[in-house]
Parts: sequence; structure tokens; C-alpha cells
Amino acid sequence: MALDDTTTITAMRLVHMQPYKVIVLIFIGLLSQACKNDDNPLVESNINNFTFEDGFETQNNTVDELFPLNGSRWTGIQQVDPANSTNEISISRTIFSEGEGALRLLANQSDAILSKMDIEKEGFNASEADKVSINADFYINSDANIENLLLIDLECCSCWDNTANVENQCPGIRLQMSGGNDFLSIERGKIAENTIQQTSFPFPRKEWITVQWELILADNENGLTKLLINGIEVINSNGANMPNAQKFRDLFAQEGIDFNLQEPIYYERIQLGATANPTSADIELFVDNFSLTIEKNVP
Repeated sequence: MALDDTTTITAMRLVHMQPYKVIVLIFIGLLSQACKNDDNPLVESNINNFTFEDGFETQNNTVDELFPLNGSRWTGIQQVDPANSTNEISISRTIFSEGEGALRLLANQSDAILSKMDIEKEGFNASEADKVSINADFYINSDANIENLLLIDLECCSCWDNTANVENQCPGIRLQMSGGNDFLSIERGKIAENTIQQTSFPFPRKEWITVQWELILADNENGLTKLLINGIEVINSNGANMPNAQKFRDLFAQEGIDFNLQEPIYYERIQLGATANPTSADIELFVDNFSLTIEKNVP
């Protein structure tokens, strides 16, 4: 699929959004608005791979069960409420893909505050040349225009240069609706690259849809990004899908800032849900059958 070439990389600016002081890196002219079906999800990790699967099954229908103290399931919630409404997260027993439950999220429309409602998994290591596979079933219970809605973020927070006195942006790549409404795309603004768009397969509403996101990680043209919807490949693109330390260094230098990403760079956090809802509508969505697999590149 063609890259969105309507924008060009420009000098970085920092924009502060009150009252939550959300800071957005403007690397490009176009600013983006930011399993096992049982009670014990599969988690496997060794020198060669990492596997995490969760079907959002619970014994008592409580979200708390997704966050055990041992970190074997999810590790956090990101909830940023608009000024005049409260976002919601719960377990659904009525709308689910498999098993007996799914994750329900309600992200109200943004106002002066960018609305977010998602869950997070931290503690893995996805490095250059690793193969990453992310799978999830989505059910978007809305007919509204959802352009710019973000569903999954893969991020590197630990790679930030905390000595530069600039708030951590957690560089990474994201799944975002684009193309005028509901064409799922790969948003790369947070790694100083253009969005990879497709307009061949609009995202169906009010039905379960399987999304498969496959990556071979690299900070240059050796990277490979694939996106499949219901088994249909809609994106297959070579190019960077990780932060490039030199590019960050050069962009910050344009602002007179000495900045160095911490190397080796690796992704260690994934966010799932409505990771940002900049739309003018309240969006209710459901997620089921999530999995994250990392096949380590071992020379």
C-alpha cells in the first residue's frame, strides 16, 4: 500500500495540551490525535520467544481479575476522561467472540482533553530483527465516523533520554483509523515516519472482526509491516517500524536539544482498546482473543 506522502518531516515541536499536559511530538506536518479462553492466560518467555494470550475470561465478572499482583495478565489501565464525562471499562457477558466474556471499553468523545480508555501489558522485549505478531478480535458498536481512532499502541518508553528534560513520549507505532473514516492504517508519527494507509477494506461495524498485525522490526528499510483484517492482507510494506536513534538525535538538534535514545532500543509496552479517541462521538468497543507473540532473532 502507498505511504501517505502528503506530509513531509519537519522540525520537531512540543505541544502542551492542558490540563493533562499531553505532549505530542510533531515529527511530520500532519499531527495524529495519539487466545486462551480461560481464567489464566498463557504467558511464556525465554531467550527465544515471548507469548501472551488473554481471552478476558473471569470468574466473578470483574475487571480486577485482569490485573493479578503477579503481573501474569495485564499490568495497567490508561483512563483519561474528558472534562465532562467518565470513560468506562468492564467485562461483557453479552457481546463476546469466544468463551464467555470480552473486554468492554467506552471512550467518550474528546473535548479539551484527549479521551483514552485502554489496558496495558508491559515487561516484554521486542528488539530489532525480532518477529512480532499481534492478534485481536474487535467489535465496534458504533456507526459514527471513527477517523483517527487508535486501537493498539506498541511502544518503547524505556528508550527515552530522561536527561534531556523533555517529557517521555514513548515512541512507537499504532493502529489508527484513517482514509476519511474507517480504514485501519499504521500510524508512525511517533517514530518520525509517515502513516502507511490502505483504503481497500473498510472496517465493518457491529460485528466481530479479527485483526492480525505482523512485524519484522527495524529502524530502517529492513523493517516489514503487514496488516490483515479477517484474514485479508490489506498492508504489506517495507520500512522503519522502530525509532531510529540518529533521526531522533537530528530532529531534537534542530531545537537545540542534545538528545540520545537509550540503546539498545526495544519495545516493552502494548496498549489495547481506545488508546485515543479524538473523534466527535462516544465510542463503545469490545475486544476478545488477544495475543502477542515475539520470536527473538537469535544469530
